Amino acid sequence: MKLESASAFEADRAAGAGENYRQVSYWLASSGDDLTPRQFVDKDYTVDVAILGGGFSGLWTAYYLLELEPSLSVAVVEREICGFGASGRNGGWCSPRLPIETAALVKQCGIDAARSALSALKVAADDIGRVCERESIDAEYRKTGLLSLARSPSQLKKAEQAYDCLRSLGLNDDLELLGKEEAVAYVNASNIFGGMRTSWGATVHPGKLVRGLARAVERRGGKIFEGTDVQSLDTGSSAALHTRYGAIRAKRAVVVAGEAYLAERPEFSRKLLPISSMIVLTEPLSAEQWASIGWRGGESLCSYVNVKNYLTRTSDGRILYGSRGAPYLFGSKLSEDAIKDQRIFSWMRGCLNEWWPQLEDAAITHQWGGYLGVTRNWMPTASFDRTAKIGQLYGYAGRGVATSAFAANLLAQQIANPNANTISNYPVFQPKPQKWEMEPFRWAGVRYIQNAYFRIDKADSNGLPQPIDAPFAKRLGGI
Repeated sequence: MKLESASAFEADRAAGAGENYRQVSYWLASSGDDLTPRQFVDKDYTVDVAILGGGFSGLWTAYYLLELEPSLSVAVVEREICGFGASGRNGGWCSPRLPIETAALVKQCGIDAARSALSALKVAADDIGRVCERESIDAEYRKTGLLSLARSPSQLKKAEQAYDCLRSLGLNDDLELLGKEEAVAYVNASNIFGGMRTSWGATVHPGKLVRGLARAVERRGGKIFEGTDVQSLDTGSSAALHTRYGAIRAKRAVVVAGEAYLAERPEFSRKLLPISSMIVLTEPLSAEQWASIGWRGGESLCSYVNVKNYLTRTSDGRILYGSRGAPYLFGSKLSEDAIKDQRIFSWMRGCLNEWWPQLEDAAITHQWGGYLGVTRNWMPTASFDRTAKIGQLYGYAGRGVATSAFAANLLAQQIANPNANTISNYPVFQPKPQKWEMEPFRWAGVRYIQNAYFRIDKADSNGLPQPIDAPFAKRLGGI
């Protein structure tokens, strides 16, 4: 009876699944894979390490474990397909930056720890390019650097403060503070007052990267199960991931790497806050349109707004514009319908036109949203409890492409080497992270901050004084 039920489940889930997953994002649609789910967990298995989550965190952990100790048996369990979550929906940045501003990082963990973390992230971003080359992953990895534009006088102050802070850490080896003319020479957008540029970081095709990384894990002997929901997990001597049709027992460790979706699990409901972000993507632009824009270096582009934005020049000549998503949902709910709100997509289209009025007639061919995980102190979290046999990775707050590889590498070292203590040298090591407030206080606070940031940015763009509650909102939001 168990086998018959599993077979019926397999038939149901395979029907049209690849086409459905192509609708998730442009990145998955253009990844080159047919996106048919791999085998699901249909019986009990025993491995050395069992990993929940088939995104960057889980796959990088598996990859580095198998690189460190090729004889390990490693299994990755994914509810949908590899790349279904943030790993297949993000803006394509491979940024060597943590989610919090550098000054806040220094205040939180000290000068030395901040310097070592940012330096290590620079190496991690470069390592992704090296892995792509070594594993023949055509992820369109381009070492483009980062360009942050100041589009108001107050944003120029933020650029100057960020520049001074990085210089104080000795991280100014390839850093430029740009005046107006210098910034416009890089990108010819409206309302430019200056900016900051560094060659650190890259852009990638995240769909090709996450799908290629999954294949690299399999080539190294790892096993990937898709279409499998982990219903519960055990730690300690009986460490295991329990699914509908079987358990994956882990002799060394279980690793929980589900990012924003972990918020759906009771044990993570106050450790992680799911926030949505949404994206619009233009058609490929003409040579004349690109000539009017500049942006020849293809840097990862943003401005110093409070409601974050991120822009990417794709390898096929499109512009990706990403920014805020749907308002936070009570109880940390993750709704696919909420991230399809046409009003938000229309607002984002208007933002893109404000940057470049000459693109008013450029068609939007794709639009999508996704969820990212945020910890209470905005610091990504990685930890390993050797006694409980559980590793945890989450909370990248939109900076996960490079940070996930960095954190996963540290975690893999801890699991593979009983004497390793590398992970504790970095601020991402948070074995007991600060918890988010209980509902309804969490909902009220987050909704207020989301609204306040929007009002602050709107006043700034219109040259008006900040709202009277701006200092309180910034302090509450940690900016």
